[in-house]
Amino acid sequence: MKTAADRDLHPKDRLLRTASRLFYAEGIHAVGVDRLVTEASVTRATFYRHFPTKDHLVAAYLAESSRGIREAVRATRRERPAREALMDVMAIIGDATRAEDFRGCQFLNAAAEYPDPAHPVRVVIDEHRKWFFEVLREQAEAVGHPDPEHAARVLVLLRDGALQGGELDDPETVRETLRRAVEDVLPTAPASTTRQPREGR
Repeated sequence: MKTAADRDLHPKDRLLRTASRLFYAEGIHAVGVDRLVTEASVTRATFYRHFPTKDHLVAAYLAESSRGIREAVRATRRERPAREALMDVMAIIGDATRAEDFRGCQFLNAAAEYPDPAHPVRVVIDEHRKWFFEVLREQAEAVGHPDPEHAARVLVLLRDGALQGGELDDPETVRETLRRAVEDVLPTAPASTTRQPREGR
C-alpha cells in the first residue's frame, strides 16, 4: 500500500520501491508494466524514461537489494573479531527468514525466472553471489580455516538452503540449524578468532 512517504519520492524511486515490493511478493513475470505504473502513480512514459524495459527495472531492483545487503554486512563486519563477524553475517540470513513477509531469496527467485545465464538480470545475481562468496572466503581465512575457499562454498550452500528452507519449514528451526551448521564449519582454535580482514567492500 502506498504511503505519504512513497508519494513524496521521485518517480524513479517510487517505481523502484513499488517493483521491489511486488516482484518479491508475487514474482517478476506475474507483475506487468501496467500494474507497476498504476501502483507507483506514474505514467508509462515516465516508466520508460527511467527504465527502457521492464528487465532494466528488474536489474535495478536486484542491484538495490544487493546494495542494502552489502551495507548490512559491512556494518556487521566493522571492528569485530573475525569469528564473531562471520557468525553475525550468517545470522543476518537466519534472521531474514523470520520476517512476516518472507518468501525466500529474491536472487534465487529471480534466477528461477531468468534461466539464461547471460541475461543482464542474471549478471546482477552473479555479481551479488560472487561478492558474498568473497566476503565469506575472507572471513574464513581470517578465522584460520585451513581451506577458506571450501569453507566459503559450504557457507554459500548453507545460505541458499536456509533462505529456501525458511519459506517452507519452521523459520526458527531453520535459523538455529543454520547457526549450528556454521559453527561446525569453523575451526575451534581461539587464537584464530581475533584477526579481521581489511574492509574493502
